[in-house]
Amino acid sequence: MFSGIPFKNLNPLGFFTKIKLFFKEEYFKSPVAKWLVISGLVANLADWLALRLFLRPVTDTVIIHYNVYFGVDMIGDPDQAYWLPTIGLILFSINFLFSIYFYAKKERIATHILLMASLMIQLSLMVAIASVIIINY
Repeated sequence: MFSGIPFKNLNPLGFFTKIKLFFKEEYFKSPVAKWLVISGLVANLADWLALRLFLRPVTDTVIIHYNVYFGVDMIGDPDQAYWLPTIGLILFSINFLFSIYFYAKKERIATHILLMASLMIQLSLMVAIASVIIINY
């Protein structure tokens, strides 16, 4: 029956207990899935750290994109360079959520393909960030 208090007993577990239970699921017992998730997150963290450590904080504009055929084709603020790891994190999150869904549906190959694609995206962004750093030095 409705007690007047919405969602009174909906959340019996605490937040940290739910997180612990989430990481104890079958998904994280798979070594392939676990290492692809860890590798993708470490690569994204390396992207953030590389930009933070090597991109000079200047008030002027920096080169965001360089094309071999046309030269510099995108110039912007130094903060705009952080869009690359942000996009990588968004794509990783989307692929991670889809991989959890497909793992629950017993589609292991789809899970591994999604996680491998996420890792490849992170490594490609690492190359792009390295080129942004190199072109601005």
